[in-house]
Amino acid sequence: MGDLVGPVEVVGAGLLGTSIGLACRRAGLEVLLTDVSGEHLRTASGLGAGRPRTPEDRPQLVVVAVPPDHLAEQIRRALRGSDAVVTDVGSVKSGPLAAVAGEPRAHRYVGSHPMAGSERSGPLAATSSLFDGRPWAVTPHADADVDAVELVEELVRVCGATPVWLTPEEHDRAVARTSHVPHLLASLAAARLTDAPENHLALSGQGVRDVTRVAAGDPALYGQIVSANADAVLALLAEVRAQLDQVMDAVGGGDRAALVDVLARGVAGTRAIPGKHGGPPRPMRSVWVSVPDHPGELARLFADTVASEVNIEDIRIDHDPGRPVGLVELVVEERRAEHLLESLESRDWTTHR
Repeated sequence: MGDLVGPVEVVGAGLLGTSIGLACRRAGLEVLLTDVSGEHLRTASGLGAGRPRTPEDRPQLVVVAVPPDHLAEQIRRALRGSDAVVTDVGSVKSGPLAAVAGEPRAHRYVGSHPMAGSERSGPLAATSSLFDGRPWAVTPHADADVDAVELVEELVRVCGATPVWLTPEEHDRAVARTSHVPHLLASLAAARLTDAPENHLALSGQGVRDVTRVAAGDPALYGQIVSANADAVLALLAEVRAQLDQVMDAVGGGDRAALVDVLARGVAGTRAIPGKHGGPPRPMRSVWVSVPDHPGELARLFADTVASEVNIEDIRIDHDPGRPVGLVELVVEERRAEHLLESLESRDWTTHR
């Protein structure tokens, strides 16, 4: 059963579900779409993500891609409604597994979770490349059929992602650490801006945008996600609260050494994040370039960087509201940064060292 030949039914034609449908269609698989929203169903079908399921259809694999509050119900319905293997793409795995544990067909259920998404939602935000190169957790339980696990792994590869195997419990601890708690902290930081005076907000730079970016996600959806993973999230929030007390004591007491220690641990955390393609992190350096806000200037910068034979690992753009210029941050390998600076300067770019 490890060969995925279709049809694949996608239950929930939102961002993730429609993207899965598009990725499966890209691979030539037949895709069946189910959604309580007729508008989502029409939009996803119109985008080429599949066709509405009919009662006569017999899917080989069902992918449940609905909000967390409805996962358990839809997983049970899929198990009872056909002999297909069933997976879901919810961001919490222990809860859905507990909900289907008493099902006689639970051996056909294998949880999974793609680590990909967007601040945008709905089928119009979907893309067939959403999962390309991204990790996708596969979380089989002890009684899952081997063939079912292999079929879900094949779905991951069809969508262009890389499977990562975890137990459901370990997965939930991992996403609390790498996603759910960071989202809450970003929201707390962004909330400090809500009633800020206009002259304070005029000083906003790329740093505050980086820290608060994920806070723009749908509050109702993330409320469901965090609530579903309460135990793991609470354990980490307790650690954060203890460290926040340490920061307040250090700042209030003028303890520079303690403050530097906290900041140094933050630096160590950024260096622990895996590098490109899941490999070990490599030393990086930011090269800052002033770019006039005119058509074609960004393309010219990229062309000159290519001519310098330096690969851009990441890019960020910080626009100055008061000037017709943007500050572009090119993140490159540390050993190539100086060469890039000299090369761009020789092509009349204004850089910042």
